[in-house]
Amino acid sequence: MTDQALVNLAFEMHRYSYVPYSHFPVGAALLCADGTVFTGCNVENAAYGSTICAERTALVKAVSEGHRDDFVAIAIAGQGEDFCWPCGPCRQMLFEFAPNLHVLVARKGGDFVTLELSDLLPHGFGPKSLE
Repeated sequence: MTDQALVNLAFEMHRYSYVPYSHFPVGAALLCADGTVFTGCNVENAAYGSTICAERTALVKAVSEGHRDDFVAIAIAGQGEDFCWPCGPCRQMLFEFAPNLHVLVARKGGDFVTLELSDLLPHGFGPKSLE
């Protein structure tokens, strides 16, 4: 799957976002080594701390279906003028399973940039930190 196709899938997830408070839909598409893609959207809650981001939605769906160590890339798409960078908790959750993940962040209009998760979370704390 191309980077552009993965970003397009992330944008498609905006239609499922539940964003009555921020009105800021975010979509994500997580690519596994076998070509399987898990998508997610943000789901807000009146108790704001219970909100779940699109990236974590996609990750939890993948893990709950048996994928744990085969993540290749994730696309995250927002509707703002700036690129839709993953928040701290999302960076940490992704690092748990894929510290070398290829991250594509997109903004309104479809432009996107690519970098590695280790660049977004240098010196991250993960399973190896507990050895």
